Amino acid sequence: MRTHFEPFPTLHTERLVLRQPLPSDAERNFLLRTDERVMAYIGRPRPNNVQEAAAMLELLEHDRNAGTRLGWIIALPEDPAMIGTIGLYKLEPEHQLAEVGFQLMHDQWGKGLMREALTAVTRFAFDQLGAHRVEARTDPRNTRTRALLERCGFTLEGVLRESYYWDGEFVGTAVYGRLAGQH
Repeated sequence: MRTHFEPFPTLHTERLVLRQPLPSDAERNFLLRTDERVMAYIGRPRPNNVQEAAAMLELLEHDRNAGTRLGWIIALPEDPAMIGTIGLYKLEPEHQLAEVGFQLMHDQWGKGLMREALTAVTRFAFDQLGAHRVEARTDPRNTRTRALLERCGFTLEGVLRESYYWDGEFVGTAVYGRLAGQH
């Protein structure tokens, strides 16, 4: 499975551009990662300021250069401003496995944009990286994400009960998978 991404693989869909993260995305990244509607089911620390949001983008680029993950900024072709993120966040070439994760600004929900982005990234994982399996993990209560994954050909493989501790409670993880022959 390929893990070297130079030059950065920009992806184009009918309505989106999935592009390389830039330092200028820091403010929008801060807005995205501090919106409780977006982050409601994501058990990850929120940035405290724009500088911390910028550091998250720098880490994403560092990890791309190390071959451990590949993250895109989701933008519209007519406006390069970040409206979301999507990425293959856990690349395991020894298992031909990638885990996909994504977020979208609340004002962009319900337009089918994430379905378009997820389809493109999943296709990239199979066709360009040589992945055999793409996984997605989400909070079992996140019905919107679960429905999206199922519409994009992912199959629920199980729920890990109380699999991590976040914000004072144990939370489960719904595990979805899609295999290369299913696209």
